[in-house]
Order: sequence, then structure tokens, then C-alpha cells
Amino acid sequence: MLETGLKGRQEITVTAQDTAKVYKSGTLEVLATPRMAALMEETAWKSVAEHLDAGMGTVGIRLELDHLAPTPVGMNVYCESVLENVEGRKLTFSIVARDEKGDIGKAVHERFIVEEEQFQQKAEQKLMSKKSCEATKST
Repeated sequence: MLETGLKGRQEITVTAQDTAKVYKSGTLEVLATPRMAALMEETAWKSVAEHLDAGMGTVGIRLELDHLAPTPVGMNVYCESVLENVEGRKLTFSIVARDEKGDIGKAVHERFIVEEEQFQQKAEQKLMSKKSCEATKST
């Protein structure tokens, strides 16, 4: 059973591969917003993963993010999530990212608990449906 207040924490050192230039979200060699978003999602899902039943996981359904300050290559980033609300299978997190100089981002993130195998099969059915439509069009 998931309870509010559950916390998660992740830490990275910003590398050249984490930059806006590499992610094509800008031209600068600073932490890319999409990379910070991925770190935030990772922190949230990992915080609850071990508390779920076998075969269950979570998928992100919403991320409202503010990128507040730049972080250069070589600096550490610390990300912390707090599970703020559990509403059925919907989980809501507050997340803060900091570098060695202070806050760099904050977010509200929602995730939904899913049965992983069933969810994956549903996604793969989209591809099979697409291929079927393409085969029909070509005949």
C-alpha cells in the first residue's frame, strides 16, 4: 500500500551528454530541460517501485516543470520527490532539483499504476494495427 510522504532521491553529475546542445533543446552546454525532466520522472517512479505488487509499474501521465536556473557540465544535481497524493491508481508527486548552488527546478508529476505486461501489449497492438492498415492500403 502506497502512503503519502514517500520520498525518493537521485543524484547525477552533469556530463556533455546531458546538455541542451545534445538534446537539441538549445545550443548551450548546460543541463537540458528534457534531461532534468527525465531525472525527475526517474526519481518518482523509483521511489514507489519497490512498494508495488509484482508485475505492476507506473507510467508518467503529466509533468508540470519549471526550469529555474542553469547547471554547467561537471556540477552535481540532486533530485528529490515526495508522494503528495494517492487517488486510486493515480499518484501525484512534488519534485525539486538542486545543484551545488541551489534550486534549479521544481515540478508536479503524476503517474498511473499499471499492470506492466498488459500495458506493453496494448502499446504493441498499436504497431500491429498500423502494419495491418499499411498492408491493406498497399493492396
